Amino acid sequence: MAAKKSFPLRINPDVLAAMQRWSDDELRSVNAQIEYVLRQALVDSGRVKLVQKVITIVESDDTKK
Repeated sequence: MAAKKSFPLRINPDVLAAMQRWSDDELRSVNAQIEYVLRQALVDSGRVKLVQKVITIVESDDTKK
């Protein structure tokens, strides 16, 4: 996986506050939420293809009874 690159972002305070509320709802950091929204917009616009989906499978442990 390629290293992430830092990028300074100038953002309207109201937009940042809305992103903070949204990221809190999604249990993400603001940075992760902004990256998620940007990535989804790129996929939706057809500018990038979604090449991998992360799937988490939770298995029950029936041995602890």
